Amino acid sequence: MAKIGDIELGDFPLLLAPMEDVSDPPFRALCKEQGADVVYTEFISSEGLIRDAAKSIQKLDIYDKERPVGIQIFGANLESMLRTVEIVEQSKPDFIDINYGCPVKKVVSKGAGAGILKDIPLMVKLTDAMVKHTKIPITVKTRLGWDNDTIRILEVAERLQDVGTKAIAIHGRTRSQMYKGEANWEPIADVKNNPRMHIPIFGNGDVNSPEKAMMMRDKYGLDGAMIGRASIGNPWFFAQVKHYFKTGKHLTFPTIAERVQTAKRHLQMAIEWNGEHAGLFETRRHYTNYFKGIPHFKEYRLKMVTSDTKEEVFQVFEEVLEKFG
Repeated sequence: MAKIGDIELGDFPLLLAPMEDVSDPPFRALCKEQGADVVYTEFISSEGLIRDAAKSIQKLDIYDKERPVGIQIFGANLESMLRTVEIVEQSKPDFIDINYGCPVKKVVSKGAGAGILKDIPLMVKLTDAMVKHTKIPITVKTRLGWDNDTIRILEVAERLQDVGTKAIAIHGRTRSQMYKGEANWEPIADVKNNPRMHIPIFGNGDVNSPEKAMMMRDKYGLDGAMIGRASIGNPWFFAQVKHYFKTGKHLTFPTIAERVQTAKRHLQMAIEWNGEHAGLFETRRHYTNYFKGIPHFKEYRLKMVTSDTKEEVFQVFEEVLEKFG
Protein backbone atom coordinates (compact mmCIF):
# COMPACT_ATOMS: atom_id res chain seq x y z
CA MET A 1 0.00 0.00 0.00
CA ALA A 2 1.58 3.27 -1.14
CA LYS A 3 1.04 6.25 1.16
CA ILE A 4 1.87 9.93 1.09
CA GLY A 5 1.98 10.78 4.77
CA ASP A 6 -1.29 9.35 6.09
CA ILE A 7 -3.00 9.33 2.68
CA GLU A 8 -3.52 5.81 1.38
CA LEU A 9 -3.22 5.55 -2.39
CA GLY A 10 -3.81 1.85 -3.02
CA ASP A 11 -1.42 -0.91 -4.06
CA PHE A 12 -0.04 0.51 -7.29
CA PRO A 13 -1.56 3.96 -7.79
CA LEU A 14 -1.79 5.58 -11.20
CA LEU A 15 -0.93 9.26 -10.99
CA LEU A 16 -1.87 11.91 -13.54
CA ALA A 17 1.33 13.88 -14.08
CA PRO A 18 1.34 17.65 -13.61
CA MET A 19 1.42 19.02 -17.17
CA GLU A 20 1.42 22.66 -18.19
CA ASP A 21 -1.85 23.63 -19.93
CA VAL A 22 -3.10 20.04 -19.62
CA SER A 23 -3.69 19.10 -15.97
CA ASP A 24 -6.45 21.64 -15.37
CA PRO A 25 -9.61 20.85 -13.34
CA PRO A 26 -11.73 19.73 -16.34
CA PHE A 27 -9.13 17.23 -17.54
CA ARG A 28 -8.34 16.06 -14.01
CA ALA A 29 -12.06 15.37 -13.49
CA LEU A 30 -12.20 13.18 -16.61
CA CYS A 31 -9.07 11.24 -15.61
CA LYS A 32 -10.37 10.77 -12.09
CA GLU A 33 -13.60 9.28 -13.45
CA GLN A 34 -11.53 6.82 -15.46
CA GLY A 35 -9.51 5.60 -12.50
CA ALA A 36 -6.63 8.03 -11.88
CA ASP A 37 -5.79 7.52 -8.19
CA VAL A 38 -3.88 10.77 -7.67
CA VAL A 39 -3.93 14.01 -9.67
CA TYR A 40 -1.69 17.07 -9.64
CA THR A 41 -2.30 20.64 -10.70
CA GLU A 42 -0.29 22.20 -13.50
CA PHE A 43 2.97 23.48 -12.08
CA ILE A 44 2.75 26.92 -10.52
CA SER A 45 5.49 29.52 -10.47
CA SER A 46 6.29 30.70 -6.95
CA GLU A 47 7.20 34.15 -8.26
CA GLY A 48 3.96 34.34 -10.28
CA LEU A 49 1.89 33.35 -7.28
CA ILE A 50 3.50 35.96 -5.03
CA ARG A 51 2.97 38.63 -7.70
CA ASP A 52 -0.69 37.61 -7.76
CA ALA A 53 -0.43 36.63 -11.42
CA ALA A 54 -4.00 35.67 -12.33
CA LYS A 55 -2.95 32.55 -14.27
CA SER A 56 -0.96 31.23 -11.31
CA ILE A 57 -3.75 31.95 -8.81
CA GLN A 58 -6.30 30.20 -11.01
CA LYS A 59 -4.18 27.05 -11.02
CA LEU A 60 -4.86 26.75 -7.28
CA ASP A 61 -8.48 25.74 -8.00
CA ILE A 62 -8.96 22.25 -6.60
CA TYR A 63 -12.15 20.34 -5.87
CA ASP A 64 -13.06 17.75 -3.25
CA LYS A 65 -14.11 15.18 -5.85
CA GLU A 66 -10.55 15.02 -7.21
CA ARG A 67 -8.81 14.18 -3.93
CA PRO A 68 -6.13 13.14 -3.25
CA VAL A 69 -4.75 16.09 -5.19
CA GLY A 70 -1.34 17.71 -5.05
CA ILE A 71 -0.53 21.30 -5.93
CA GLN A 72 2.81 21.47 -7.73
CA ILE A 73 5.06 24.51 -7.37
CA PHE A 74 8.45 25.49 -8.74
CA GLY A 75 11.04 28.12 -7.90
CA ALA A 76 14.59 28.50 -6.67
CA ASN A 77 14.33 31.33 -4.15
CA LEU A 78 13.90 30.16 -0.56
CA GLU A 79 11.89 33.13 0.64
CA SER A 80 9.53 32.96 -2.35
CA MET A 81 9.04 29.21 -1.98
CA LEU A 82 8.15 29.53 1.71
CA ARG A 83 5.69 32.33 0.96
CA THR A 84 4.23 30.16 -1.81
CA VAL A 85 3.70 27.30 0.63
CA GLU A 86 1.66 29.66 2.83
CA ILE A 87 -0.51 30.73 -0.13
CA VAL A 88 -0.94 27.14 -1.35
CA GLU A 89 -1.95 25.94 2.13
CA GLN A 90 -5.12 28.02 1.86
CA SER A 91 -6.35 25.77 -0.98
CA LYS A 92 -5.98 22.75 1.36
CA PRO A 93 -4.28 20.32 -1.04
CA ASP A 94 -3.55 16.81 0.21
CA PHE A 95 0.12 17.38 -0.50
CA ILE A 96 2.44 19.98 -2.03
CA ASP A 97 4.75 18.77 -4.77
CA ILE A 98 7.99 20.54 -5.67
CA ASN A 99 9.02 20.45 -9.32
CA TYR A 100 12.73 19.75 -9.64
CA GLY A 101 12.35 18.20 -13.07
CA CYS A 102 10.89 20.59 -15.66
CA PRO A 103 13.46 20.82 -18.48
CA VAL A 104 12.02 23.90 -20.22
CA LYS A 105 14.58 26.65 -20.78
CA LYS A 106 12.59 29.55 -19.31
CA VAL A 107 12.25 27.59 -16.02
CA VAL A 108 15.76 26.11 -15.97
CA SER A 109 17.43 29.47 -16.72
CA LYS A 110 16.11 30.75 -13.38
CA GLY A 111 17.69 27.78 -11.57
CA ALA A 112 14.26 26.21 -11.01
CA GLY A 113 12.76 22.94 -12.24
CA ALA A 114 15.54 20.70 -13.55
CA GLY A 115 17.91 23.67 -13.26
CA ILE A 116 18.31 22.86 -9.59
CA LEU A 117 19.87 19.49 -10.51
CA LYS A 118 23.08 21.49 -10.93
CA ASP A 119 22.88 22.49 -7.26
CA ILE A 120 21.87 19.49 -5.14
CA PRO A 121 22.68 21.22 -1.80
CA LEU A 122 20.20 24.01 -2.71
CA MET A 123 17.58 21.40 -3.66
CA VAL A 124 17.99 19.74 -0.26
CA LYS A 125 18.01 23.07 1.60
CA LEU A 126 14.81 24.28 -0.12
CA THR A 127 13.04 21.00 0.54
CA ASP A 128 14.13 20.90 4.17
CA ALA A 129 12.88 24.45 4.79
CA MET A 130 9.54 23.76 3.11
CA VAL A 131 8.95 20.54 5.05
CA LYS A 132 9.56 22.47 8.28
CA HIS A 133 7.27 25.31 7.15
CA THR A 134 4.05 23.32 6.72
CA LYS A 135 2.08 20.41 8.14
CA ILE A 136 1.00 19.40 4.62
CA PRO A 137 3.13 16.53 3.23
CA ILE A 138 5.84 17.63 0.80
CA THR A 139 6.63 15.44 -2.22
CA VAL A 140 9.12 15.90 -5.06
CA LYS A 141 9.14 15.28 -8.81
CA THR A 142 12.57 15.18 -10.41
CA ARG A 143 14.73 13.64 -13.14
CA LEU A 144 17.71 11.28 -13.08
CA GLY A 145 20.16 14.18 -13.22
CA TRP A 146 21.29 17.13 -15.31
CA ASP A 147 23.04 14.94 -17.89
CA ASN A 148 24.47 11.43 -18.15
CA ASP A 149 27.68 12.45 -16.38
CA THR A 150 25.88 13.81 -13.32
CA ILE A 151 23.33 11.13 -12.42
CA ARG A 152 23.28 11.09 -8.60
CA ILE A 153 19.66 10.13 -8.11
CA LEU A 154 20.45 7.50 -5.43
CA GLU A 155 22.13 10.08 -3.22
CA VAL A 156 19.59 12.78 -4.08
CA ALA A 157 16.64 10.53 -3.14
CA GLU A 158 18.24 9.60 0.18
CA ARG A 159 18.92 13.22 1.04
CA LEU A 160 15.40 14.30 0.10
CA GLN A 161 13.95 11.51 2.24
CA ASP A 162 16.25 12.47 5.13
CA VAL A 163 14.81 16.01 5.23
CA GLY A 164 11.23 14.72 5.32
CA THR A 165 10.04 14.32 1.72
CA LYS A 166 7.06 11.93 1.77
CA ALA A 167 7.28 10.54 -1.81
CA ILE A 168 9.41 11.03 -4.91
CA ALA A 169 8.34 10.73 -8.56
CA ILE A 170 11.30 10.24 -10.89
CA HIS A 171 11.25 10.82 -14.64
CA GLY A 172 13.63 8.35 -16.29
CA ARG A 173 15.47 10.94 -18.36
CA THR A 174 18.10 13.58 -17.65
CA ARG A 175 17.49 17.26 -18.26
CA SER A 176 19.75 17.25 -21.32
CA GLN A 177 17.57 14.52 -22.88
CA MET A 178 14.46 16.71 -22.53
CA TYR A 179 11.78 14.27 -23.83
CA LYS A 180 13.97 12.55 -26.42
CA GLY A 181 15.23 8.99 -26.49
CA GLU A 182 13.84 6.33 -24.20
CA ALA A 183 13.23 6.75 -20.50
CA ASN A 184 15.60 4.65 -18.40
CA TRP A 185 13.79 3.06 -15.47
CA GLU A 186 16.78 1.11 -14.10
CA PRO A 187 18.08 3.98 -11.93
CA ILE A 188 14.54 4.51 -10.57
CA ALA A 189 14.44 0.84 -9.58
CA ASP A 190 17.86 1.28 -7.92
CA VAL A 191 16.38 4.06 -5.78
CA LYS A 192 13.39 1.88 -4.87
CA ASN A 193 15.63 -1.09 -4.01
CA ASN A 194 17.99 0.94 -1.86
CA PRO A 195 17.46 -0.55 1.63
CA ARG A 196 17.69 2.95 3.14
CA MET A 197 14.59 4.12 1.26
CA HIS A 198 11.16 3.69 2.83
CA ILE A 199 9.02 6.36 1.10
CA PRO A 200 7.07 5.63 -2.14
CA ILE A 201 9.02 5.91 -5.38
CA PHE A 202 6.86 6.56 -8.43
CA GLY A 203 8.12 6.03 -11.98
CA ASN A 204 7.50 8.48 -14.82
CA GLY A 205 8.41 8.61 -18.50
CA ASP A 206 7.14 6.49 -21.42
CA VAL A 207 4.30 4.76 -19.55
CA ASN A 208 2.31 4.67 -22.78
CA SER A 209 0.67 1.23 -22.66
CA PRO A 210 -0.88 -1.05 -20.04
CA GLU A 211 2.05 -3.44 -20.60
CA LYS A 212 4.55 -0.71 -19.73
CA ALA A 213 2.64 0.11 -16.54
CA MET A 214 2.67 -3.57 -15.59
CA MET A 215 6.41 -3.75 -16.27
CA MET A 216 6.96 -0.73 -14.01
CA ARG A 217 5.09 -2.57 -11.28
CA ASP A 218 6.31 -6.16 -11.72
CA LYS A 219 9.78 -5.92 -13.26
CA TYR A 220 10.98 -2.67 -11.72
CA GLY A 221 9.06 -2.98 -8.45
CA LEU A 222 8.06 0.68 -8.23
CA ASP A 223 5.27 1.96 -6.00
CA GLY A 224 3.15 3.57 -8.70
CA ALA A 225 3.18 4.91 -12.26
CA MET A 226 2.89 8.57 -13.17
CA ILE A 227 1.16 8.99 -16.52
CA GLY A 228 1.85 12.07 -18.62
CA ARG A 229 1.64 12.33 -22.39
CA ALA A 230 -0.23 9.01 -22.85
CA SER A 231 -3.26 10.53 -21.12
CA ILE A 232 -3.57 13.64 -23.32
CA GLY A 233 -6.85 13.25 -25.21
CA ASN A 234 -7.09 9.78 -23.69
CA PRO A 235 -8.43 9.96 -20.12
CA TRP A 236 -9.45 6.30 -20.63
CA PHE A 237 -5.81 5.29 -20.30
CA PHE A 238 -6.21 4.84 -16.54
CA ALA A 239 -9.18 2.50 -17.00
CA GLN A 240 -7.28 0.62 -19.69
CA VAL A 241 -4.34 -0.01 -17.37
CA LYS A 242 -6.53 -1.11 -14.47
CA HIS A 243 -8.55 -3.45 -16.70
CA TYR A 244 -5.31 -4.98 -17.99
CA PHE A 245 -4.00 -5.46 -14.45
CA LYS A 246 -7.19 -7.22 -13.48
CA THR A 247 -7.80 -9.39 -16.55
CA GLY A 248 -4.61 -9.46 -18.64
CA LYS A 249 -6.75 -8.30 -21.56
CA HIS A 250 -7.04 -4.99 -23.36
CA LEU A 251 -10.12 -2.89 -22.79
CA THR A 252 -12.00 -2.11 -25.99
CA PHE A 253 -11.25 1.45 -27.05
CA PRO A 254 -14.26 3.79 -26.70
CA THR A 255 -16.66 4.06 -29.62
CA ILE A 256 -16.79 7.19 -31.77
CA ALA A 257 -19.98 8.21 -29.91
CA GLU A 258 -18.24 7.84 -26.53
CA ARG A 259 -15.24 9.80 -27.74
CA VAL A 260 -17.42 12.61 -29.08
CA GLN A 261 -19.39 12.64 -25.83
CA THR A 262 -16.19 12.96 -23.75
CA ALA A 263 -14.69 15.63 -26.03
CA LYS A 264 -17.96 17.60 -25.71
CA ARG A 265 -17.97 17.33 -21.93
CA HIS A 266 -14.32 18.30 -21.80
CA LEU A 267 -14.92 21.42 -23.89
CA GLN A 268 -18.03 22.37 -21.93
CA MET A 269 -16.25 22.02 -18.58
CA ALA A 270 -13.22 23.95 -19.89
CA ILE A 271 -15.45 26.83 -20.98
CA GLU A 272 -17.31 26.86 -17.66
CA TRP A 273 -14.02 26.89 -15.78
CA ASN A 274 -11.99 29.28 -17.89
CA GLY A 275 -14.27 31.13 -20.32
CA GLU A 276 -14.92 30.41 -23.99
CA HIS A 277 -11.69 31.73 -25.51
CA ALA A 278 -9.32 29.91 -23.15
CA GLY A 279 -11.56 26.83 -23.00
CA LEU A 280 -11.48 26.44 -26.78
CA PHE A 281 -7.73 26.92 -26.88
CA GLU A 282 -6.91 24.56 -24.01
CA THR A 283 -8.90 21.61 -25.33
CA ARG A 284 -7.37 21.76 -28.83
CA ARG A 285 -4.30 19.73 -27.96
CA HIS A 286 -6.54 16.82 -26.93
CA TYR A 287 -8.46 16.38 -30.20
CA THR A 288 -5.70 14.52 -32.06
CA ASN A 289 -5.84 11.71 -29.50
CA TYR A 290 -9.58 11.81 -28.85
CA PHE A 291 -10.09 10.88 -32.48
CA LYS A 292 -6.94 8.84 -33.06
CA GLY A 293 -7.08 6.07 -35.62
CA ILE A 294 -10.09 7.38 -37.55
CA PRO A 295 -9.21 7.33 -41.26
CA HIS A 296 -9.50 10.55 -43.29
CA PHE A 297 -10.07 12.61 -40.17
CA LYS A 298 -7.67 15.44 -40.96
CA GLU A 299 -10.21 17.98 -42.27
CA TYR A 300 -12.40 17.53 -39.16
CA ARG A 301 -9.48 17.95 -36.80
CA LEU A 302 -8.42 21.06 -38.68
CA LYS A 303 -11.92 22.50 -38.26
CA MET A 304 -11.88 21.70 -34.54
CA VAL A 305 -8.60 23.48 -33.91
CA THR A 306 -9.41 26.53 -36.04
CA SER A 307 -12.97 27.16 -34.89
CA ASP A 308 -13.39 30.32 -32.84
CA THR A 309 -16.68 29.60 -31.13
CA LYS A 310 -17.99 26.67 -29.12
CA GLU A 311 -20.99 26.41 -31.48
CA GLU A 312 -18.64 25.78 -34.39
CA VAL A 313 -16.74 23.05 -32.52
CA PHE A 314 -19.95 21.38 -31.33
CA GLN A 315 -21.14 21.44 -34.94
CA VAL A 316 -17.96 19.60 -36.02
CA PHE A 317 -18.58 17.03 -33.26
CA GLU A 318 -22.05 16.41 -34.75
CA GLU A 319 -20.57 16.02 -38.23
CA VAL A 320 -18.07 13.49 -36.87
CA LEU A 321 -20.90 11.51 -35.26
CA GLU A 322 -22.86 11.53 -38.49
CA LYS A 323 -19.97 10.46 -40.68
CA PHE A 324 -18.09 8.03 -38.41
CA GLY A 325 -20.44 7.21 -35.54
